[in-house]
Amino acid sequence: MSAWGRGDLTNGEWIRLKPHLPVSGRRDGRWSDHRRVIDGILFRVRTGVLWRDLPERFGSWKTAYERHRRWSADGTWDRVLSAVQADADLADRIDWSMASVDSTSCRAHQHAAGARKKKPRVPNKGSTPRHHRPDEGLGRFRGGLTCKIHLAGEGGCRPLAFLLTPGQWGDAPQMINVLERIAVPRPQGGRPRTRPEHLGGDKAYSSRRNRRYLRRRRIKHTIPEPKDQRANRKRCGSKGGRPTGFDSETYKRRNEVERTINRLKNSRAVATRYDKRAYVFHGTVAVAAIRLWLGL
Repeated sequence: MSAWGRGDLTNGEWIRLKPHLPVSGRRDGRWSDHRRVIDGILFRVRTGVLWRDLPERFGSWKTAYERHRRWSADGTWDRVLSAVQADADLADRIDWSMASVDSTSCRAHQHAAGARKKKPRVPNKGSTPRHHRPDEGLGRFRGGLTCKIHLAGEGGCRPLAFLLTPGQWGDAPQMINVLERIAVPRPQGGRPRTRPEHLGGDKAYSSRRNRRYLRRRRIKHTIPEPKDQRANRKRCGSKGGRPTGFDSETYKRRNEVERTINRLKNSRAVATRYDKRAYVFHGTVAVAAIRLWLGL
């Protein structure tokens, strides 16, 4: 175990993670305290405390915050996530036989509300508040500011890819975007692996566009057809197309992505969004996902 305490990286996890972290070429040893700082970041992601309230054993809270923010901005956390997924795939620990898609809403804390509104310069023409901008991943849904995580998970209850959107955005339009983000590198050579053998999803993902996309990529799928779509297809006769296939036994495996979401949201900083900026929250979710993959 790590020398620090509960929730920190174990020695085995650190050995698997260390090769994928940035190495500084500076003489001052800028990144020499990687493990302690990352343990501090993990502590914050797991507990959701304010950065300023990090225990002193993790060093300066500002160092942990700045490193997390910087690595979220430059894509370091995403690259580390891809690297640990590649290690798992090389060890044949990814269940490609079945993947599932789903989404979850994360209530935004008041600290994530964004900057204050500025008075419009032109009379009678308002400006869009920062927390309503699509690029910040926040929107009004069911009485408050929410952010939605769209997720594709493999059979071992670990995330393959995820996407952030405002809370009021629908699930079906984001399915293709999520699947396009699946790209597990192959260290021994070859193109990244991007296609599961089978995909499961609930009724929210049933659309002609999604089914056409899955057929084009030769991905078998189990997605139930809502009653209104079934009635519309029958009403159109032969032009409505063939009935969609559905296997109730295969559909039972869709609970795997729900369990994946539950495991991610065990991290309080994922279950509730405290980060103002979308790219920082994206990094927070990536850190929680990395921890799940390291726990193999």
